[in-house]
Amino acid sequence: MYIFDLDGTITDTNDLWIEVDVQFLGRRGLTMTAEYQAAVAKSIFPVAADFTKGYYHLPDSPASIMAEWEELAAHIYRDTAPLKPGAAAYLAQCKAEGKELALFTACRPALCRMALDRFGLAGYFSHTVYAEELGLDKHDPRCFARLAEVLGVPPEGCVLIDDSPDNCAAAVRAGMSAVGVWDHYYAGRQEELRAVCTRYVRSLEELLK
Repeated sequence: MYIFDLDGTITDTNDLWIEVDVQFLGRRGLTMTAEYQAAVAKSIFPVAADFTKGYYHLPDSPASIMAEWEELAAHIYRDTAPLKPGAAAYLAQCKAEGKELALFTACRPALCRMALDRFGLAGYFSHTVYAEELGLDKHDPRCFARLAEVLGVPPEGCVLIDDSPDNCAAAVRAGMSAVGVWDHYYAGRQEELRAVCTRYVRSLEELLK
């Protein structure tokens, strides 16, 4: 089973979340700290919303925070976010070779569907699993062990394709293989990504035959 991440792997959407955070906090006269950015970058939506509420002592409920984030990001996923180079072609190649493909993302379901529908990619995946439905962050190896159970495939039969060094390391600790994909969001951590992955590519175009 080939398991694809969405943000930063298929779509070039990692940086949009910095923009969303800046807008969200700016509406409240607040600024984003490095500590805050590092914490929410690793978290699924519900965990990030709880953290945001506590960190900034906001009166907003976690549900309303998530709804506002989703509203700020929706037009980007629906209208402007580009695909990463080679993403559509590599998915088509994998499908043609008979590989079974799954999508595993920390993105909100509605936003994910916008992107998949926009580019016509939904049909490539036999399974789409959302990390927040598992209730675990993707940097937690238990998340990938649980994912394997949901997919009905042993971890050693899974290959994760992801841009995050934390996600790839967690998948490997859970018994999966990992292909690391360069993304500018993690530009300063590429040696970490290389170290934990079976293969590292600067672009999915490198995997095309």
